[in-house]
Amino acid sequence: MLHARHDSVRPHLLEGGFGLEKESLRIDGGGFLAHTPADFADDVHIVRDFSENQVEVNTPVCPTPAEAVQSLEHYNGLVQQAIANLPERELLWPFSNPPYILGEKDIPIAQYFGADADKTAYREYLSDRYGRYKMAFSGIHVNYSLGEELLRADFALTGGDDFNAYRDNLYVRLAENCVTWGWILTAVMAASPVMDSSFVEKGKIGGDLFQGLATVRCSELGYWNFFAPILDYADATAYADSIQRYIDNGMIRYPSELYYPIRLKNFGPYSLEGLKEGISHIELRMVDLNPLVRAGIDERDVLFSQLFLVWAASTEGPRLAAKDQVQAVQNFKNAAHYDLKTVKIVMPDGSAHSVVKAAKKIIDAMEEFYDDFGESVRECLAFQRRKFDEPETRYAWKIREVFGQGFVARGLQLARQRQREYVGE
Repeated sequence: MLHARHDSVRPHLLEGGFGLEKESLRIDGGGFLAHTPADFADDVHIVRDFSENQVEVNTPVCPTPAEAVQSLEHYNGLVQQAIANLPERELLWPFSNPPYILGEKDIPIAQYFGADADKTAYREYLSDRYGRYKMAFSGIHVNYSLGEELLRADFALTGGDDFNAYRDNLYVRLAENCVTWGWILTAVMAASPVMDSSFVEKGKIGGDLFQGLATVRCSELGYWNFFAPILDYADATAYADSIQRYIDNGMIRYPSELYYPIRLKNFGPYSLEGLKEGISHIELRMVDLNPLVRAGIDERDVLFSQLFLVWAASTEGPRLAAKDQVQAVQNFKNAAHYDLKTVKIVMPDGSAHSVVKAAKKIIDAMEEFYDDFGESVRECLAFQRRKFDEPETRYAWKIREVFGQGFVARGLQLARQRQREYVGE
């Protein structure tokens, strides 16, 4: 783990790179999914996710949370301008939970051709295995790389002679610690408590559903495999090989099919062989779209993600046995609930606490860790603590209050407002 208190390391702790990936559904003016082909002039930062009507914005790597959110705003604006100028104006749906769905054909698989045809084949496989409804969820992935100067300064203290092995082992241990504590990120960024009835009953549009969840996509109803993954965190090769075993035994077909809140990423296109050659960053996949802010993610939550990752990379967490990893999956699902006083987090030492109590223990530790880091860090941690002290400040509680009755109708009003903010009408 990082030598976080050492004078040569501490000044570099919050140096790193941020990349945000934001998915959004294109809809028509009535709250139904758009059926037009995507066309964003081949901008490499604006692509499609599962569906032809699911836009994905990928920012370049940015050095600060503020710049990452600004970059996301820039590409959001390009998308909004393009769809506002269509012959039949479209909107971007601002929630993780989809609006009206008439049936699976409402969620058309993204079409690729030629050398990229395998991307469509992969989506067809996912459609058959998991159903298209689940693929209609949207979210944000936060990608973070520890700064090069930070890693070099820390490596110098180890006395080792293989920097790449050091870096990869640090990321693997960070991933293991995120399995232990990362559920707190689900809890603080949950923002999808309400959904339309058509998601659970085909064609029944216009009903408002609340199922006791703060984030449906991160709950038992969301993005999970049919098993609890047990991964090997001994080193990068062991980690990659443990994913490969699920492919070899037929439980998944592709590495990217491992639906887990934390993913290690390699330099270049994602692959297991690439992971063995070098880990470049860690990806957090549990972030909901936040409709309460224009960008879809609050800058303070991006900062908190960084603060959490750096703290976790500096803390000697427990090594996880198989049973601990099974429990960790349940911890993530429990953190997706609406009332966090009624569900438990069970730690590897066997202790169990409500999500509220367990989260405040983590924030206590982070406040002590960052005791000399200034006002912006203190304010960010206090902002997150309030979500557990005062549940009405959580995004899910605010969203249920405003959008809990007439979810799609009120969501359409917000979608139009957001577009006006971007295109200047």
